[in-house]
Amino acid sequence: MSGFGWAAFAQGLAPCAGAALAVMLGTFAVGLYKGVHRVVDTAWGLGFAVVALVSYAMSAGEGDGTRRLLVTVLTVVWGLRLAWHIARRGRGHGEDPRYAAMLAKAPGSPALYALRKVYLLQGALVWLISLPVQAAGYLTGPAGALAWAGAALWAVGLCFEAVGDRQLARFKADPANHGRIMDQGLWSWTRHPNYFGDFCVWWGLFLIVCEAPAAAAATVVAPVLMSFLLIGGSGKALLERHMAERPGFAAYTARTSGFFPRPPRRG
Repeated sequence: MSGFGWAAFAQGLAPCAGAALAVMLGTFAVGLYKGVHRVVDTAWGLGFAVVALVSYAMSAGEGDGTRRLLVTVLTVVWGLRLAWHIARRGRGHGEDPRYAAMLAKAPGSPALYALRKVYLLQGALVWLISLPVQAAGYLTGPAGALAWAGAALWAVGLCFEAVGDRQLARFKADPANHGRIMDQGLWSWTRHPNYFGDFCVWWGLFLIVCEAPAAAAATVVAPVLMSFLLIGGSGKALLERHMAERPGFAAYTARTSGFFPRPPRRG
């Protein structure tokens, strides 16, 4: 059982919020310069990495050094991999249809509307969802079984994300697959291996702070919110509404798990 430095944790919240805000404001400037707001998707992972580094600096001398380093490295590795993947995937493409549709209905200035509804909102989510990462630096006891179990769950999640993204990229790169539904590899076990991977990553990071019940109670909103976004919000639910009319998608959903992996159904 670890102790938790409430006062020091509270003092670190504002600098971490400022870091998330700075990332999003910088990305907003890039979006205006390039004329596309899809760059904010790259900033999502980058924002978490920056917040983790700021939290690591703020918690110096407060919590257990092993746990502080562990949660920072895990978050930075996840965030930078995701940012690199999204940046590479979007290179050479125009505006994301989601943002184009949103801004077409914007009252007043589209740029200010994007700032409020996209960048500032995502900055607030980065700060809120990263609460377990921020809190982990203020647990005073040594990292124990729950911390290493969290790291193992994080590793499962990163594997699902990275392998799933790689499999999908290779599938799309083959002209013979144009218009087809990806149903191979991890995508035959779950329709969303990347979102399931995110789910594991953030519940894994939360497990690291569960060695202090006070920290767990203060931060459980983060993985719960991330789970909602992945399953019922801007992740699985939104994507499947977009794909519902594609040929073969109904058959794919009938044989493939919607989220948690399992062997595909036959017949």
